[in-house]
Amino acid sequence: MAIKKIVFTGGGSAGHVTPNIAIINELSNDWDVFYIGSKKGIEKELIQKINIPYFGINSGKLRRYIDFENFVDIFRVVKGCFEARRILKQLKPDLIFSKGGFVSVPVILAAKSLRIPIFIHESDLTPGLANKISQRFSTKIFTSFEETKKFFPEHKTTVIGSPIRKEIMNGSTEKGRKLLGFDKHTPILTIMGGSLGAKKINEVVRETLEQLTLHYQIVHICGKNNMDPHLFNRPKYKQYEYVYDELSDILAATDIVITRGGSNAIFEFLALNIPMLIIPLGLNQSRGDQILNAKVFQNKGYSLTLEEENLTSKTLMENLNTVYKNREMYQKNMKESYNGDALQTLVIEINNVNTSR
Repeated sequence: MAIKKIVFTGGGSAGHVTPNIAIINELSNDWDVFYIGSKKGIEKELIQKINIPYFGINSGKLRRYIDFENFVDIFRVVKGCFEARRILKQLKPDLIFSKGGFVSVPVILAAKSLRIPIFIHESDLTPGLANKISQRFSTKIFTSFEETKKFFPEHKTTVIGSPIRKEIMNGSTEKGRKLLGFDKHTPILTIMGGSLGAKKINEVVRETLEQLTLHYQIVHICGKNNMDPHLFNRPKYKQYEYVYDELSDILAATDIVITRGGSNAIFEFLALNIPMLIIPLGLNQSRGDQILNAKVFQNKGYSLTLEEENLTSKTLMENLNTVYKNREMYQKNMKESYNGDALQTLVIEINNVNTSR
């Protein structure tokens, strides 16, 4: 049997990349895997780390507001389309799989012009602009939330949940504590503001460290270039820019988590039964997708939401202590939820693609 080829795309944040990595890790040797992303985005670093051939293209940011850069980015997108088309003609893939993000649009347009089948997965409750554009060119669409289905053509949309990295499920509590140098008597709070960090969360956490460390041992994954050198030797506090291979062990040792409202992250915490305090990006920084994701999770009893504009040392401690106090209730609700095996579903769908070359 001929080896089939698949090209993954998606970028701009780790949330658009880690689900792709989860799928890549589960594909058999029947597939040759390639990745098209931006020239300098975080996806390049993450994909090269797993030794997948990577191709960088030009891409413009998709903005929902009037800005001179929108005019400039039209040319970047057009250039990216030509670059992606040249790469795809060279690779001759049997399938494109997209997780969204602005870099995916030129790849989708190029693939459609070459009649290559296109699968897309939308993680958030409401589709991002990239997937809104891409849906008309796609062959199949998959979503994490049931509520998202109404935004896409019914005949090609399936609700499957979010693909969870298998390695994230296999962490060791003991290894996590040993790595961190934390004891087993004080609860561990992990703070993850996303791959790019979260400025306001980082600031308030550090302002509140005196109170926080009275109750918790803290793992602070603060994003690139957001480490505070004055806190390197602070007791009960460990900070990292980003965590790779050790993340599963750290999460296995984690009792509660503070997170943004990105869909991939909160679905992973749901799968791990870790109670969450979700602090979503506000409307002044995003289209509001994280707020909607957080609302659904809170309504289902998986988490508590604290809006960033209301974030202070006082509200952080109050909400955090509420989550910890009610952690058994949250964990019970999480264990009763059934999200299916989205990862296995996607692998089966990909394997069923007919070779076109």
